[in-house]
Amino acid sequence: MNNSFLPVAALFTGRYPGASRAPYDAFNLSDAVGDRPESVAANRDALAQQMGAPVVFMRPEHGATVVWVDAAALQDAHRNEIHRDDIHRDTIAQGDILITTTPGIALAALAADCVPVLMHDAASGAVVAAHVGRRGLMAGAVESALDALAGLHDGDTQWSHHVSVAIGPAICGHCYEVPDSLHDQVVARHPAASAITQWGSPGLDIRSAIGQVLDRWTFASVVVDERCTYEDAGLFSFRRDQTCGRQAAVVRCEGPRQ
Repeated sequence: MNNSFLPVAALFTGRYPGASRAPYDAFNLSDAVGDRPESVAANRDALAQQMGAPVVFMRPEHGATVVWVDAAALQDAHRNEIHRDDIHRDTIAQGDILITTTPGIALAALAADCVPVLMHDAASGAVVAAHVGRRGLMAGAVESALDALAGLHDGDTQWSHHVSVAIGPAICGHCYEVPDSLHDQVVARHPAASAITQWGSPGLDIRSAIGQVLDRWTFASVVVDERCTYEDAGLFSFRRDQTCGRQAAVVRCEGPRQ
């Protein structure tokens, strides 16, 4: 388990090893991309064992919805599994930002080109797993996640000093090609997103834009995994492969530091 970027148990998964067959090979963690349910279940079980905790998964909708997770919500997800075939166990609800203060629960942000973001607040013990793509960035997903953390501190203006942030692998600006009009729309609000692709066309660098948003606060640390999902065959990329699995950024809540 890679703990080098947050002071709690956390990791970024990749494609291998795993139980899924092509084109989802092999460690696909999404139950919404057409993979065999038994393969996804095996992969999720392996991840839970690695994290030493039940892992709660989001169903991303490319927005800024915050979903609070506690033990009761996890039990509801298990009950839903019994009655509805389209809801996998441990999938809580539609939303791109999961947050919990309940020790012993891990949260997972799924992605395959969009940016997975993890946060840990040492003061409250809260952890956040967020899925931030172009639409989520424009919808204010990063700000919504930070607002949720700030709400735990009762007006303390120094709350962010306790927060560590990890930004995961995502498609880079040299590979994320977009039309001129879309480039200009995003860059008008997030100038750091502007990029030129390897093909000389307009591109978007969502990780840089997230970094620019984070610059408004002072954090204990901000770490960036610079790998590009499009370029790295060890990662899932929707842009590269169209039909593929999803990797995850995962963080476990361990309670406030004493």
